[in-house]
Amino acid sequence: MSMMRGRGGPPQKAMQFGPSLKRILGLIAPDKWRITAVITMATISVGLSVVAPKILGHATDIIFNGVVGKMLEQFPAGTTKEQAVAALRASGQGQLADMLSGMNVVPGQGLDLAALGAVLTIVLCLYIAAFFFNWSQGFMTTGIVQRAMYRLRRDIEDKLDRLPMSHFQQESRGDLLSRVTNDIDNFSQTLNQTLTQVLIAVLTVGGVIGMMFSISPLLAGISLLTIPLIAGMTFMIAKRSQVQFAAQWRSTGELNGHVEEMFTGHEIIKAFGQQQQAIDKFATSNDELYASSAKAQFISGIIMPGTNFVSNLNYVVVAVLGGIQVAQGVITIGSVQAFIQYSRQFSQPLSQLASMINLLQSGVASAERVFELLDAEEQRPDHVPAAALAKPPAGRVAFDNVSFGYRPEQPLIKDLSFTAEPGETVAIVGPTGAGKTTLVNLLMRFYEIDGGTITIDGVNTALLTRDDLRSQFAMVLQDAWLFGGTIRENLAYGRLDATEAEIIEAAEATHVDHFVRSLPDGYDTVLTDDGGGLSQGQRQLMTIARAWVANPGILILDEATSSVDTRTEVMIRQAMNKLRANRTSFVIAHRLSTIRDADLILVMDQGSIIEQGTHEELLAGKGFYYDLYMSQFGEPLVEEVSQS
Repeated sequence: MSMMRGRGGPPQKAMQFGPSLKRILGLIAPDKWRITAVITMATISVGLSVVAPKILGHATDIIFNGVVGKMLEQFPAGTTKEQAVAALRASGQGQLADMLSGMNVVPGQGLDLAALGAVLTIVLCLYIAAFFFNWSQGFMTTGIVQRAMYRLRRDIEDKLDRLPMSHFQQESRGDLLSRVTNDIDNFSQTLNQTLTQVLIAVLTVGGVIGMMFSISPLLAGISLLTIPLIAGMTFMIAKRSQVQFAAQWRSTGELNGHVEEMFTGHEIIKAFGQQQQAIDKFATSNDELYASSAKAQFISGIIMPGTNFVSNLNYVVVAVLGGIQVAQGVITIGSVQAFIQYSRQFSQPLSQLASMINLLQSGVASAERVFELLDAEEQRPDHVPAAALAKPPAGRVAFDNVSFGYRPEQPLIKDLSFTAEPGETVAIVGPTGAGKTTLVNLLMRFYEIDGGTITIDGVNTALLTRDDLRSQFAMVLQDAWLFGGTIRENLAYGRLDATEAEIIEAAEATHVDHFVRSLPDGYDTVLTDDGGGLSQGQRQLMTIARAWVANPGILILDEATSSVDTRTEVMIRQAMNKLRANRTSFVIAHRLSTIRDADLILVMDQGSIIEQGTHEELLAGKGFYYDLYMSQFGEPLVEEVSQS
C-alpha cells in the first residue's frame, strides 16, 4: 500500500510552458473556420468598444461647450470665439482664453440637445453591437473548447485501450483517475476562460494604444511606459509560481491515489489497526497539497495587485497632465475624459492578462499530466494482416520454448514448453512467485513474450488481434469482480446478446439461480461495484455463471476457490466441472484437492516446468509435487499417528 512507501518523489520540474501551449493550440486546430469566425467577431467587438469612448468624449465636449457658451452671455450676440478669446486676453484672463481657444464654443449659445442626443444614440448602438459580437464569439468559443475536450477524452479512452498491462500495474489508480477527470476538467475550464480573453485583451491593448496616440502622443507615450513594468513584474512572479502549480496537480493525483487505496482496503486497514497510519499519510499528502496550492495561488495572486498599482499610478499621471493640457487649450476636456477612459481600458486587459497567468499555469500543468498519459509507451500493435481462428476453436494450446521477464535483465520464464490438447484440463501448481499467473497472462497477451511461440490450433497468437484472441477465453479469477448494475447485466457481461433463457440456464447450472430468486428484485437486483450484499462465495458463483454465459472455447480458472468455505468450494467445484466439460481449461490452484482429476498437471518453480503428468503419476514420482501434496494432506496424518 502507498502508506508503506517513502515520502515524495523526484523534485517536480518546471513546466515546459511554450511547447505545451503549442500542443494545446493544436487541439483546437480542427475548428479552423470557427476560430477564424471567433477572431473576426472579437476584432469587431473590440473595435466598436474602442471607438465608443472617443465618440462619447464628443458628448462631453458638447455638454461642456454648452455650459461655457452659456457663461459667455456677456458678449454681444454674434461674437465669434476668436473675438471672445481676444477680449479675454485684453482683460487679463489669459488662462481662460487659452482654454477657450481649444474649445468649439459659440459665445451665448447653450447646450445643443439635438447634437448630444445624436452622439449618445451612436454610442449606445456601438455598445449594443459590441455586446452582440462579444456574446456570439463567446458562444462559439464554448463550442470549440467542448469539441476539443470531446476529442481529447476520446483520445484518452483510445489510449487507455492501447496501454500495456504493465502501465496500469506501475501507476497509481488514483493518480490515473485524477489525470482523466480532475486534470481534464481543470484544463477545459482554463481553455474556456482564457482562449478568447487573451485574444480580446491583446486586441484591446492594440486598439486602445492607437486611439490614445490619436488623442495625445505625449499622454500615450507615458501610458506605454507601464507595459514593460507590468510585463517584467508578471514574468518574474510567473516564473516562481510555475513549479508550484505543477506540484499542486501532482499532489492532487497522489492524494486521490491514497484515498482510493484506503477506501478499497478499509476493512484490512481496520483489521490491522492501521487507521492512524492511514490518517497520518492522508494528513501528510493533504499538507503537501495545501502547501503547494497556497504557494501557487499566493505567488500568482501578487500579479493582480501589482498591475493595479502600476495602472493607478498611470491614471494619476494622465489625469494631472491631461488637466494641464486642457487648461493650456492643447486638447479638449472631452478628449481628456476619453483618454482617461482609454487609460482604464488599456490597463484593464493588462491586468486581465496578468491575472490569467495563474489560470494558464494551472491549466498547462494539468494539460502536461494529460499529455504524459497520451505519450506513454503503447503495447505492440496487432499484426497486419491478422490471422484468424476457427470459431469455436478446437482448443489445442502449445507453448514452445517461451521466455519472458518483466525486466529484460531478470528473466522469469525460461524455455517453457508444453501442449494442452483440445478438451483437456491443465492444472498449474507451484509455490508463490513460480510464474503460474504470468503463464496465463502470456496466453492472453496481457504481456508480450520475449522468445518462443504460443499457438492455438497451430496459429501463432502473436499474429492474432488481441480482441480476436481474448474473445476465445473466459476467466474466473480469485478476485470476484462485479460492476455496478443488475445481476442480469453482470451475468451477460461476457456475451451481451445472450437470451434470458441462456442466462437462467447458466445460473441454474452454477447454483446461482436459487439465491438470486431469494432477493427482492431477483435478476433485476442492482449491485454496487463491489457486489455489496452478496457473500464472497455468491460473487464467485456469479463469475462462473458469467463465464458460462460467455460460452468460451478456452477457460481459465485462477484460484477460483481459494477464499471460500468448504461447502461453497464443493458447489463451485461442481459448477466449474460442468463449465469445463468439452473445453480446454487452465486451472491455477493452491488447493491440490481441486485438481486431482486434471488431465495434465504442470508443476512450476522459478519460471520453469519442473514436473508434469497426472495426479497419480506425480505422486508416484515422489518429487516436488509429492512434497507439495504431502505438505497439505500428509503432515496432519503423520502427526495423528505419532500422537497415537
